[in-house]
Amino acid sequence: MKVEIVSPDSDTEPRHWVRHDQAFAMMLGPGSIEWGTKRSSMETFNYAASDLALCDRHHGEWVGLMNVPHLQLGISDSALLAASDRMDGEVELRYSRKFTNPRLGALVAAVHAEMMAEFPSGRLFLDSVEQAMAVALIRDHAIRHRPVQISRGGLGQARLRRVSELVDARLADELSLHEMAQAAGLSTAHFARMFRKSTGQTPHQFVLRQRLERAKAMLRAPDMRVLAVAVACGFKTQQHFAQVFRDVCGVSPTEYRQDFLGYEATSAAETDFESSRLVVCD
Repeated sequence: MKVEIVSPDSDTEPRHWVRHDQAFAMMLGPGSIEWGTKRSSMETFNYAASDLALCDRHHGEWVGLMNVPHLQLGISDSALLAASDRMDGEVELRYSRKFTNPRLGALVAAVHAEMMAEFPSGRLFLDSVEQAMAVALIRDHAIRHRPVQISRGGLGQARLRRVSELVDARLADELSLHEMAQAAGLSTAHFARMFRKSTGQTPHQFVLRQRLERAKAMLRAPDMRVLAVAVACGFKTQQHFAQVFRDVCGVSPTEYRQDFLGYEATSAAETDFESSRLVVCD
């Protein structure tokens, strides 16, 4: 998925833009954009923050005055094809210069926040969000509408084991949704739905939980540096690791270690005390 912030443009001379990938945008503030399929018949659209626009692919459009900053995203053909359950070809979406969609808006906002933080969550997070965006776009904007199929079952034990083994071996590395789907022998969209039915978690949530469980085990060693734990568990920065750890576990990595070591020390002291009492009684 391509992500970029487009700043306001003071140049009023219309330009012809052609996009060959499927792009859409979320407005980051109020403003207006002048555009149309012909230079002679352009129209001004006024936007509020969080309004969305879906670009006209291949045919292009004329764009004039643009005084609203927006986040522009390019959705890959592979994500759209997986979401539509097609094996080949190209998915055609109905363009819309202004619309609202709470689910898409929330997904784009999550990507924007990730971008502002310099993408600490890695490729799997963006892959998962892109797939969710593709499903929403297919459902609401496909010209030849084909409902997304809902799976009734889940992944078998053998497939779950292969995926779990892949995740365990790659916790310190970037891991994509495509790689996890390959391990299960399924398309990305079908795998994501089946995996959630089987585990109650998205692939990204599952990997994040596994990373945190490994981090907890490593933090129990008093001489292991927190930065080393973060890197070994696939977090790009110590700050991101600490934020995610606190969000999920309720304490910082350092506080978790102190609580654990304090408990161990207390238990040892109590054991020694009980042993001494037994000796005295004898």
